[in-house]
Amino acid sequence: MSNDPARLFEELVGLNYQLYSSLFLKLPLDAIEQTGTLLPLLSEACADGLSEGRTPVEIIEKFFEQHRDHFSEREQVQFLFKIIQYVERQVVLIDALEDASYTKIHQIDNKNALTRLAERAEDEGRADRLAALLRNFGVRVVLTAHPTQFYPGQVLAIISDLNQAISQARTGEVRDLLQQLGNTPFFQKEKPSPYDEAVLLTWYLGNIFYSSIGELVDPLAQRFPDAINTNAELISIGFWPGGDRDGNPFVTTDTTLRVAARLRQTIMQCYHQDLRAMKRRLSFRDVYEPLDKLEKQIREELAGSLEHENILLRDIYRTLDEVEARVVEKHQGMYVEMIQSFRRKLTLFGFHFASLDIRQDSRVIARTLTEIAEKQPGLLPEDFDDLSEDAQVAALFNCHGDVDPSQFDDPVIRDTIESFEVIRHIQLSNGERGAHRYIISNCRGPVDVARVLALFRLCGWGDQPITVDIVPLFETVNDLQHGGASMQSLYRTEAYKAHLGQRRQRQTVMLGFSDGTKDGGYLMANWAIYSAKEDITAVSREQGVEVIFFDGRGGPPARGGGDAYLFYAAHGRTIESNQIQMTVQGQTISSYYGIKAAAKHNLSQLLTAGLENNLIERPDRELDDLQRNLIRDLAERSYAKYEAFKQHELFMPYLEEMSTLKYYAMANIGSRPSKRGGGGAMKFEDLRAIPFVGSWSQLKQNVPGFYGLGSALKAQEELGRLDACLDLYQKSRFFRALISNSMQSMSKTNFALTRYMESDKRFGAFWQDIYQEFLLSREMVLKVAGQQELLQDNARSRLSIKLREEVVLPLLTIQQYALIRIREAREQDDQQRLAMYEKMVVRTLFGNINAARNSA
Repeated sequence: MSNDPARLFEELVGLNYQLYSSLFLKLPLDAIEQTGTLLPLLSEACADGLSEGRTPVEIIEKFFEQHRDHFSEREQVQFLFKIIQYVERQVVLIDALEDASYTKIHQIDNKNALTRLAERAEDEGRADRLAALLRNFGVRVVLTAHPTQFYPGQVLAIISDLNQAISQARTGEVRDLLQQLGNTPFFQKEKPSPYDEAVLLTWYLGNIFYSSIGELVDPLAQRFPDAINTNAELISIGFWPGGDRDGNPFVTTDTTLRVAARLRQTIMQCYHQDLRAMKRRLSFRDVYEPLDKLEKQIREELAGSLEHENILLRDIYRTLDEVEARVVEKHQGMYVEMIQSFRRKLTLFGFHFASLDIRQDSRVIARTLTEIAEKQPGLLPEDFDDLSEDAQVAALFNCHGDVDPSQFDDPVIRDTIESFEVIRHIQLSNGERGAHRYIISNCRGPVDVARVLALFRLCGWGDQPITVDIVPLFETVNDLQHGGASMQSLYRTEAYKAHLGQRRQRQTVMLGFSDGTKDGGYLMANWAIYSAKEDITAVSREQGVEVIFFDGRGGPPARGGGDAYLFYAAHGRTIESNQIQMTVQGQTISSYYGIKAAAKHNLSQLLTAGLENNLIERPDRELDDLQRNLIRDLAERSYAKYEAFKQHELFMPYLEEMSTLKYYAMANIGSRPSKRGGGGAMKFEDLRAIPFVGSWSQLKQNVPGFYGLGSALKAQEELGRLDACLDLYQKSRFFRALISNSMQSMSKTNFALTRYMESDKRFGAFWQDIYQEFLLSREMVLKVAGQQELLQDNARSRLSIKLREEVVLPLLTIQQYALIRIREAREQDDQQRLAMYEKMVVRTLFGNINAARNSA
């Protein structure tokens, strides 16, 4: 088989898709006559029609005239719904084909990136240095339930079986699974609860992460046993469903406790399975009995039939130590590696499996403390709001007292108070790592951090050590630019220094790509985050604090996604990288961690990127003053262009009236509302990043992934500095990663789909502005990268995107057709037609969201 990436993809995915898709289209899946037969004709009509400049309405109407002129409008709508269902399932087929071919497409040999790094370190005499790094290094992948892709559980099960059947070329089984898929609903009639989302994600924990992490860590432990066996943070999982309260009123303390219990149950089930496997091999005298007793204790806990308290970690460790000693002493060390592997998992996962993060918006935290102060006169100075920042922080650190949550009627305030105490309960049941971080969304600076510490003292912790990391999340460009100063101010506060002293002198800082891009545009957001990391690293090192950066990365590049290895491998010495932590959500979970091969590969890549940064000198990771000034200038010019666009009087009306923005709330994808602030008029600051970026994606315009980049580069060309940009691309990993990820966004645009808007009396000029900036951005990035087409150097991504975009084109055309009909229905006040076509728009969201899997 060829090693050429393009040919590999065509052979393993492209050709097989044609084979299985033709099989799929012939299945008897619906009552609408010959939907599968007509879908290829509609696909061709959409492609030809858009290339010839026809509107979506003209394309759909002409299709029906040619192929089903006897259909009534209701029959046409029924047919289009069936087309949507077919396309959704074709996307699943592509996912399964890519998963089944993952190791070959990605050309993964038996040695992962981590193993190759270890071998290189040994060859170059750096093995001791690598071992020292491994003692304290760590990667944390944090699973979130943000609604960028969620198949129902029954669909996930079919996808898993389909992957296996395709891998083993069991065509008959593939056909049956495709038919099952065709008759299984994708659409959820009701929004999932936060607990539902947690349950869905625990499937990945138990079925993918548990074994994949074990298989990744075990061979590394053979080379560096002392470092690996004692590092409980080498690879860890974080968890947001059930703990993330930011804008989600459906998350309560009861939810949080239920999720924590579910996480403990899931890891105990994994331990139980491993113990059963160990018993099958370790059947020796004085070995089998203690393992059997341990397995029964865990089984009894899972069944809820334990007569006494739950088993303790130290009891499991003691049993394993005894068993290993006997196996080594009396049984020639047979299968001792099974015991050692199990002990490593116990060290990594404890009883928590994944650490449950608690997150709340700074404005809710401030309102909570204000209401408490109103009920407790003297808690804060009367002139608190007029005090300086330092004086406010000092006053907050001096807060003492007790708060009774039942005194408060507002459920959000009451839950915010209770959430501090619930952390203590989780730590008692699941261990400290069960819940040890409180994340402050929309953090403005030291006062917001001080408020959280004050609430810990007031809400049950008193003067006891607070075994929780307070994590500020800087999101807007302004907050990112002041991040270094904010942390420096905190580090100089005695009370906070004392808290850090109890937290191993470590400070976690979260940086938000999604809201950063929404606020400042693509280039400025990335540069502001990079600069913030440098500033915060400098002040942290100066104060003797180890800073850990936690990146809020979304699925698409417009929200900080793209190639994670490229991103982290671009960090230079001026950015602390002893830990790599990032959120993973939606299509990123399924594409990066949906199968074991992918999970092992991508976790290995993250570990390698961070270790390389600390082990190997690479000039292309460092920015000199000229490069830094050039990127800053590009970012500022891009920001000015994006800010003017964002302030345009038609910006919000365009999104509200011409995109799918308002329909995300109707889609029942996730439990969280699509905007902050409840009801009322839509305001930019209340928009969540996911529906914001997603709406541009549904339009196939992808504005947040490129807007302003073309103008910034063109300005450099006009100033005679294009050669400097070309040189920057060749010499800077950071800049190359920026350009590559923007190319991904632009590869998924299709302005022919919305060209009809050019003639709109109100929005025509606005649409044209977006289109011209896209053309300019594409022209300039190709010049800078020296490429003839977008992603010329990444055939796998380019071909995957091309195939997926072709498949969803009928769905997107139907979506635009429905949006046009909705505007007509509103003008005619035809509520029945309005409801019919709004439902159609909602249904079209899913296929396009899921097809964007390769944006991860």
